[in-house]
Amino acid sequence: MKATKLVIKILLILSFLTSFSFSDTDAGRKIYVNNLKKICLMTSLVFASTHSQDEWEEIYEAGEFFNEVKKICPKIKSEYNVVWTESLYPFVYQYANDSEDVPSC
Repeated sequence: MKATKLVIKILLILSFLTSFSFSDTDAGRKIYVNNLKKICLMTSLVFASTHSQDEWEEIYEAGEFFNEVKKICPKIKSEYNVVWTESLYPFVYQYANDSEDVPSC
């Protein structure tokens, strides 16, 4: 009985964490589609696949995410909101060039 309750608690926690990460990815997709796609003139797949997951992670951890976005999309000037980085990063990581996932936008 105790083991069953423990398993249920673990599954609930994992479910919460999984849905949280998907919501970040979805928020990043929405930000890209609504704010950057027209400026960058590329699909979200092309944008995200400019790097592998390891490369995106290194860029993000080095604090260079915004600079890299500007390199990929040089027309971005004041249109980029630095707050978007926290949602865009999970999105590009999820759909990097070494990922099997394909965004729907």
